[in-house]
Amino acid sequence: MNPVRRCSAFVSQLCVSSRGGPTARRPFSPGTVSAPAGTRYCTPDVGGGLTKGTWPQRSPNGAASTRAAPVCPMGGSSSSSRLFGTLAQPLNSAPLAQPDPYLEDTPDQDPAEIDPDQLLRECEEALQRRPARPHRDLVYPTGIAPCRHKHNPPVRIMQWNILAQALGEGKDGFIRCPLDALNWQERKYLILEEILTYRPDIVCLQEVDHYYDTFQPIMASLGYHGTFLAKPWSPCLDVEQNNGPDGCALFYRRSRFSLQATSHLRLSAMMLPTNQVAIVQTLDCQVTGRRLCVAVTHLKARSGWERLRSAQGADLLQSLRSITSRGGSSQSEAASASAPLVVCGDFNAEPSEDVYRRFSSSPLGLNSAYKLLSSDGQTEPAYTTWKIRPSGESCSTLDYIWYTHDALSVECLLDIPTEEQIGPDRLPSYHYPSDHLSLLCDISFREEAHRLRLTASHSSPGPIGGLGEWTARNNTEPLL
Repeated sequence: MNPVRRCSAFVSQLCVSSRGGPTARRPFSPGTVSAPAGTRYCTPDVGGGLTKGTWPQRSPNGAASTRAAPVCPMGGSSSSSRLFGTLAQPLNSAPLAQPDPYLEDTPDQDPAEIDPDQLLRECEEALQRRPARPHRDLVYPTGIAPCRHKHNPPVRIMQWNILAQALGEGKDGFIRCPLDALNWQERKYLILEEILTYRPDIVCLQEVDHYYDTFQPIMASLGYHGTFLAKPWSPCLDVEQNNGPDGCALFYRRSRFSLQATSHLRLSAMMLPTNQVAIVQTLDCQVTGRRLCVAVTHLKARSGWERLRSAQGADLLQSLRSITSRGGSSQSEAASASAPLVVCGDFNAEPSEDVYRRFSSSPLGLNSAYKLLSSDGQTEPAYTTWKIRPSGESCSTLDYIWYTHDALSVECLLDIPTEEQIGPDRLPSYHYPSDHLSLLCDISFREEAHRLRLTASHSSPGPIGGLGEWTARNNTEPLL
């Protein structure tokens, strides 16, 4: 059976309503944000400045339509599909057994792959009751023209805190988001639709609590290798009918990269283990022959924990320095052999925090990609998350893609939706599945000669500083 027929057969077998039968279109307020359809392309702006490309978006059904739109869950109770058999785990059943997260990672055996275009169309059909996601443009930073070399094609990277299902429904208190909008049987289609729309080569996710029953098998069938690391004391486990602990996940496209090494890190602060983790993978690009180190993390949340986040960041940076410089017997050899680095994460920290300053001044030579959207190239976006909880409205920049600026260059980025696109009820919502926006950029390897010139022109900052003393509260509260 060809991939299109296999994918269609799978969805047709599982197509059932999340309420036990077909349901009519759900009313939505405020009005739907239209997303014009089109072919994905990137066009240089001959006049300079920001340049935008159009991405294909789902067009919402007309309001007058009365045809019932069934919901097609990715996991059903009767599927015998070879590709999706493991997706049959429903949300309200016991969680799947969790493998030891610290075992050495081995690449997945190549499963039978499905057609991503067909799966995207089926996502759109399953989401007919919902308004389209906010339209977002691909933006070229000022002064950077798109560069396409067949021997050095860009690497597309996505960073996204997708919102753990157990936390969204059970703990986070999004008072302006209807509980029905968080229904997993539809919300997972919104998440997958976002990934399929942009087709990243590397995907870094946080708050993943449906890895083994949803994301791992689906991403594997789309040609990705995945790795997951759960939080040791996940707050998801405090929620009734949870699906297991949440954690970080990292996926890379098998056709583009081969895996050289994986490190699973439990972040420490003042030599004490915390509840936050990171995955670090060293990859070899099969197109360019270059090596790339990719990390994903999720630091401690909430105000009052700034010093803990700073300590966790310092610990992660120390580990990254060690991982990226392996192979050199001396300091100079290690520096020349260092693999370029990309660090994605929900840092739970505004740019004013110490952990942000640690990363921006690190000897690793990191720069934040999304600063390039600003007119001066030095200012982060106004927000990457916007939510309303019982404590009030929160509009913050917490999510980042860091990259080694002397070895990698950013070609383009996915822009940030406007306040009007997000809507007065903020995030999450019927048209967007998480309280955090996805970040996405195309990066490419710099030519070696240019890299050497940049390295020579930059002086290395000093070593990571001390962390200070902890208060009694830091020693007594659980480090969640």
